[in-house]
Amino acid sequence: MAARPATDPDMWWHLRTGQLILQTDHIFHSDPYSFTCFGHPWINHEWLSDVTMFAIYRAAGWSGLIVVFALVIAAALLLVFQRSEGQPYVAGMATIWAAFACAPTWGVRPQMFSFFLAGLLLLVLEASYERPLLLVWSVPLTLLWVNLHAGYAMGIGLLVLFLFGDVLDSAFGVAPWRQNAKHIRTLGLITLGCIAVVPLNPYGVKMYLYPFRTLGSPAMQAYIAEWASPNFHEQKYWPLLFLILATAVLPWFSPRRLRPRELLLLLVLTFAALASIRHICIYVLVAAPLVSALVWDGSKFSAQVARSANAHLPGTRAIVNAACALGFLAFTVIRVYSVTANQKAAEAKSFPSGAVAFFETHHPLQPLLNYYTWGGYFIWKLYPEYRVFIDGRADVYGDALMDQFAATYYIRASSWQQNLEHWGIRTVVLPPNAPLISALRISPRWREVYADSQATVFALEP
Repeated sequence: MAARPATDPDMWWHLRTGQLILQTDHIFHSDPYSFTCFGHPWINHEWLSDVTMFAIYRAAGWSGLIVVFALVIAAALLLVFQRSEGQPYVAGMATIWAAFACAPTWGVRPQMFSFFLAGLLLLVLEASYERPLLLVWSVPLTLLWVNLHAGYAMGIGLLVLFLFGDVLDSAFGVAPWRQNAKHIRTLGLITLGCIAVVPLNPYGVKMYLYPFRTLGSPAMQAYIAEWASPNFHEQKYWPLLFLILATAVLPWFSPRRLRPRELLLLLVLTFAALASIRHICIYVLVAAPLVSALVWDGSKFSAQVARSANAHLPGTRAIVNAACALGFLAFTVIRVYSVTANQKAAEAKSFPSGAVAFFETHHPLQPLLNYYTWGGYFIWKLYPEYRVFIDGRADVYGDALMDQFAATYYIRASSWQQNLEHWGIRTVVLPPNAPLISALRISPRWREVYADSQATVFALEP
């Protein structure tokens, strides 16, 4: 399921950045790609992911990228299965449910590293109640995480939630203070250790505030789809909706009672998933194992089902298991082959490949105004010959420029022509149905020089 075409809009500038880092042995601290913010400070919190992605692409092409990220996603879900209680078929169904719930967020993107590392951290935290020394691994994990993706803040958030959850467990009598005090102290020290290693990255202490700057940006919340709440009118979010409903309903019917720590984690991460699509992956890491435990403990027939499963002849079980394994292997091979073979067509469907070919042959004048989600693609295809107006690095451009771009794109202000003049725009490349394209069609100053189903290019008359 996790093997899918590499079409994330930001993937392209990740690849270009990884290429340049490896070629120059230099990590960027300022923007090299745009003319609007050229030289402005840039905290590339995903620099190690960029290097990793380009190294995979250079070694194995699109097939390698697709397969590696599919493996990262599958590994994260394997950790969900490992943490789920009950017989394997119950844990397996909960894991598949989790997969469908978070599938809309999958892709060839650094966020998938955060998905896996969060699952690994949860495994360490839950196992630490039996083996406290495992908590030490949280520190090097955080050090790796902070260089891969700013989602490291979610890891520290999970540590803090477990810390408060332990206190609540003791306060409500679920775990004796004496028994829990040592784990609380150890977890507190480990949390401080994880916070202490955050500056061990190319941007130092700036990484402390970076996640909060992103969360506090009104423009990013308004214009970037994955920062919005999931739209339950869309069928792709129905598995998430049913998972949320299951976590609300099952505790009333299961003999298993949620611990205060579990309830705290569930409530916080449910709120996070409802607030932003980006957080769905982290939510399912907690919700799916809880659903598995509640279903298993609440089933009146669990013991009977277990006895029935164990009553089969070993030879029959081996044959069935082998058949299932071969079926999964065949599905995987066919799926990966079809996805990788379709990569070029998927790229052409999602991005303006025809317009890029036009730019490469006709060289329209700069500066250009490009569609927001195409910025990364132009960086991969046209940089350094062309610098973009805007791309997916919204934190570099800031709220003011994003608001101005949106106002111009949607013709929200009478000053849209003045904005184009202020930026010195000579070429515009946008989707055919863009409101600005409709305005340029009736303007005597602009001439259409290229058009297809994906993009329309207008040039300013001399």
